[in-house]
Amino acid sequence: MERFDGRRVIITGAGSGIGQATVQRILAEGGRVAAFDVNGEGLAETAKRAGSAGHADRLTTAIMDVADEDAVRAGVGTAVRELGGLDALVNAAGILRSAHTHETTLEFWNTVLRVNLTGTFLVTREALPALLESGRGVVVNFSSTSASFAHPYMAAYAASKGGIQSFTHVLASEYAKQGLRAVAVAPGSISSGMTTGRGPGLPEDADMSLFVKLAPAIGKGFAGPETVAGVVAMLASDDGAFVTGTELRIDGGTHM
Repeated sequence: MERFDGRRVIITGAGSGIGQATVQRILAEGGRVAAFDVNGEGLAETAKRAGSAGHADRLTTAIMDVADEDAVRAGVGTAVRELGGLDALVNAAGILRSAHTHETTLEFWNTVLRVNLTGTFLVTREALPALLESGRGVVVNFSSTSASFAHPYMAAYAASKGGIQSFTHVLASEYAKQGLRAVAVAPGSISSGMTTGRGPGLPEDADMSLFVKLAPAIGKGFAGPETVAGVVAMLASDDGAFVTGTELRIDGGTHM
């Protein structure tokens, strides 16, 4: 199946987890991908995997901090020129940090929102002209189940992801008549660098009984990042042509 044959895609957060899995999935379906991450070692691994699969000729990688306006402007501009346009944007870059809300500093709060919410805005803003020019542009943003359900100790993260959902609805409405679709995915119970071990950095005295719903209802535990990558590929392809202005929860029924 080559749903992305001839299509040009930018993916952020491409050096690990779901972003890395999405790069591999879209390359496997024939797409050309410009992959960004702040982690150079992670990007090198992404490129290595693409090479092993025989897709290296359709992948470019570059280090970019999505929270740095100048870096985003330069990085997205270069990617669009090299790709010859843009058909889809996947904003997978993000960080997960945890703390007691009453102990959350302004610096902590701003860091999480700057990367997750402002980073998503900056990359989208710079990509929009090319996406609109394509006539079939798609933006897939990454929210989280924390945007709608209680995830204790994650106030900043949840707020950033709720903002991303709202931002996605605005994009879908504002640009619908110009052929743009915008969708948010809300993963939960997915195994990645964010969730492995004490990935979220939960406080040492965290009350785990507050996490009433933690395990997925189906399967035998957390799913791999490729589970989300498959859904992202569907949404960004023509198979998702009638899906816009909404969010799709991918959590194995954890919060049903």
